Amino acid sequence: MGRGVIKRNMDATATIFEDNERVRVTEWRFAVGEETGWHRHELDYTVVPVSTGTLTIVDRSGIETSNSISIGVPYFRYSGAEHNVINQSESPVAFIEIEIK
Repeated sequence: MGRGVIKRNMDATATIFEDNERVRVTEWRFAVGEETGWHRHELDYTVVPVSTGTLTIVDRSGIETSNSISIGVPYFRYSGAEHNVINQSESPVAFIEIEIK
C-alpha cells in the first residue's frame, strides 16, 4: 500500500508509510493541542520517537498520564491499550508507530 495521510480537525496527522501482511508503519505528528482521538490498539506495537517531548495519555477512566519520549529511544506495548494521546506541551511532538500483524 502506498503512503497515505489521515487528517481530521484538531487531530494529529497520521501518515502511513507501509501497510502489508506483516506490519503497519505510521508516522504520528502532533502540533500543540492536537490529539489522536479515542482508539484501541488491536495489534502489538513499537513506538520510535522522532522528536523529544511529552504527550498526555488519557485512559477511558479519564486518568491522565504524562509520557515523556526521547528521540530514537523506542518502547513496546501489547495490544489492548485504549486511550487518547494529546500534545499538551509547548512544542510539536512526533513518533513512528510500528504495528505487528
